Amino acid sequence: MNIYLAEFIGTAILLLMGGGVVANVVLRKSKGEGADWIVIAIGWGLAVTLGIYAVGNFSGAHLNPAVTLAFAVTGDFPWSQVPGFIIAQILGGIVGAVLTWLTYLPHWRATEDKAAKLGVFSTAPAIRNYTANFITEIIGTAVLTSALLFIGTNKFTDGLNPVIVGLLIVGIGVSLGGPTGYAINPARDLGPRIAHAILPIHGKGHSDWQYAIVPILGPITGGILGAVIYRLFFQGTFDVWTIVAVVLLVGTLVLGSILNKKIKHEDFGAI
Repeated sequence: MNIYLAEFIGTAILLLMGGGVVANVVLRKSKGEGADWIVIAIGWGLAVTLGIYAVGNFSGAHLNPAVTLAFAVTGDFPWSQVPGFIIAQILGGIVGAVLTWLTYLPHWRATEDKAAKLGVFSTAPAIRNYTANFITEIIGTAVLTSALLFIGTNKFTDGLNPVIVGLLIVGIGVSLGGPTGYAINPARDLGPRIAHAILPIHGKGHSDWQYAIVPILGPITGGILGAVIYRLFFQGTFDVWTIVAVVLLVGTLVLGSILNKKIKHEDFGAI
């Protein structure tokens, strides 16, 4: 199988199963309506595991632009393939979200809550504070990418790695997912957000593009930072990527501060 097709299929599986568990919990009249956060966290973990099992032998199953960038920074993945991987992942995210929409087709009409409908597709913060939201996504994604590199240095029983990674996702979800819904993956948020914007979902609201920068830039920054932390402390490597990660981190936090001021200004102007 072509590596780009593999990333597309793997990410589509990820979003079908991951978006599906959220839909099952939040949409009205679903059999799983009202289940708790742990169900969502486990569902996403299993979604990642299935996606890796499906295409891991073909592309390595990054399924996440932040992971692709992290592996490129460490030298484990060629930069020439990065653009193609990211495009395939975003397209897979769109298709997986469309399949989720089709799976729960009657339930969109039965659900009045516009935020719940959007939540099936993309993340939103519990408290909107751009600086804090960026920090959460950066930390969560840095944990993800550094942990993936840790896992790569250990030997497990053949075929067990996808399960370990799935458990990692569950762990991040239950421990760090509360503030922002733990996107930790730009394709997981951007692809489905695009799908939400273009699909004829009954009674939907806006797609909250104002927040979309957080689950894109936050995970990219965190993914690179996780790779740099691994290289710096476990391989003793300090190079230009260390400086890039610091600059990217500072720039992201400054942007968060600017966006917070913009919101306060808009709120003041509305009074």
